[in-house]
This record gives sequence, structure tokens and C-alpha cells, in this order.
Amino acid sequence: MSSPNNQLDRRIIKSKDALHDALLHLMQQKEFKEISITDIVKQANLNRGTFYKHYQYKEDLLEEIIDDVISDLIFSYREPYQNMEHFSISNLTSAAIKVFDHVYNHSNFYELIVKNNKFSGGQTKICTALKNLVLENSEEHQPNTEINRDLQASYVAYAIFGMIVEWINHDFTYSPSYMAEQLLAMIKQTD
Repeated sequence: MSSPNNQLDRRIIKSKDALHDALLHLMQQKEFKEISITDIVKQANLNRGTFYKHYQYKEDLLEEIIDDVISDLIFSYREPYQNMEHFSISNLTSAAIKVFDHVYNHSNFYELIVKNNKFSGGQTKICTALKNLVLENSEEHQPNTEINRDLQASYVAYAIFGMIVEWINHDFTYSPSYMAEQLLAMIKQTD
């Protein structure tokens, strides 16, 4: 039997997920500034009170969506080397690369920031998160003093994001595993 707190937690998660999905759905149809809280709760099939239990403004909801996606991106990026003592590109497999699985799982979000440019600054936030991950990774695993770390991190972050943009612009024609294979082949070619 589940505890009352566990049921409450599930209800909160379910409500927040419904609000997230509703806002993303509405943003595919109209500009964020044109979306009201009433629109969001109608789409989510919830009441205004539920919205105000979790958020003060619709901008808070949008910020939470962005933060959640970036948190998952960070987790997905780190997954291949999370439990490794010594990371080596030569030991990396395409199956270990989870960034493209992440993008595919959040395809509605990524389509909005790429195709419709609905999130002002969304692309910049994603690229900044990727750049920070690359900087963190290069410090721990690839200390090469000849290369400017900031420039290298930007190069890698925008290259990965460029692949994501191409994938989205081609309506996810390729599978996440194919995209991971291609990224790994490119990385190994330049290594």
C-alpha cells in the first residue's frame, strides 16, 4: 500500500506534467504572450487553483520546463562517463551516448526552440549548458594546454547543437542511435 505522501507526490507530478504539456501544446499554436493561465488550465484539464498551487505566473511554468529539460540534458550528457574512473573517447560506444535520446524524448520542446523560436533565449541556454558540460569534461578528462578551453567548449557545444538542429529540421528522420553513431564517428575522426 502506498503512503498518503506518495500519492500526493504522484498527484503533484501528474498535475505539473499536465501543465507542462499544455503550455508546450499551446505554444505550438500561438505566441507565449498570447497564452493565458485560463488557456493553460483548460488545455491541461485542471482548475486555476491547481495552477496557483505550483506557480505564481505562467513565466514560472515556462522557466520550470526549461530547467527540467536542461537538467535532463545534463544527466544525459554525463551518463556515458558517470561511473568511470578514467574516461577515454576510444572506449566510448554510440549506445552510451544518450543526448539524442534526450532530445527525442523532449522533441516538442526542441522543435519549439528550433523551428518556431518560441523560447526567447532557449537555444542560448541549451548551448550554454552544453558548453559548461564540455568545460567540465575537458578539465577532468582531456587537459590539453595548447587549446583554449573556452573556444573548444563552444566549438563542441555548438557542433552538437548544430546536429540537433539538422535532425529537427529533417523531422527526426534518423533514429537517436543513428545520431549517436554519427556524433561518435565525428569525434573519433577528429581525435
